[in-house]
Amino acid sequence: MKTLFDTDVILDVLLNRKLFSNDASLLLSKVERSEVIGLICATTVTTIYYIISKALGSQAASHHIQSLLLLFVIAPVNRAVLENAVASKFKDFEDAVLHEAVCQAGAKYIVTRNIVDFKNSKLAVFKPNEFISAIESLKNNG
Repeated sequence: MKTLFDTDVILDVLLNRKLFSNDASLLLSKVERSEVIGLICATTVTTIYYIISKALGSQAASHHIQSLLLLFVIAPVNRAVLENAVASKFKDFEDAVLHEAVCQAGAKYIVTRNIVDFKNSKLAVFKPNEFISAIESLKNNG
């Protein structure tokens, strides 16, 4: 069950965003237990470092990045990813890059709080709470 975790979902956990961190934390624990193969895009790593270093300092940012690198598969960004992203129907280039990188990496799902940003996705897109329900449904029917 290869799944892209959008930047917002990762930041919900790392910054303990109260309204969103419970579902996001539960999903990350499923990655930790290998119930889900979690992917993040290479560009997500740099974005997270930047945001966390501004909020919590560079030492905390480095620590969090090291943890993410142990937990997640990193979807690479190469020329083909960038060319496909430019040619895509996505309004936001960053989202287009994420989408194309994980498509090439073999993901089947995207977890994000910003569903509308992925309306042109070739993959199934879920909010964190929806993905939790979908996982449970697959377990019960599988």
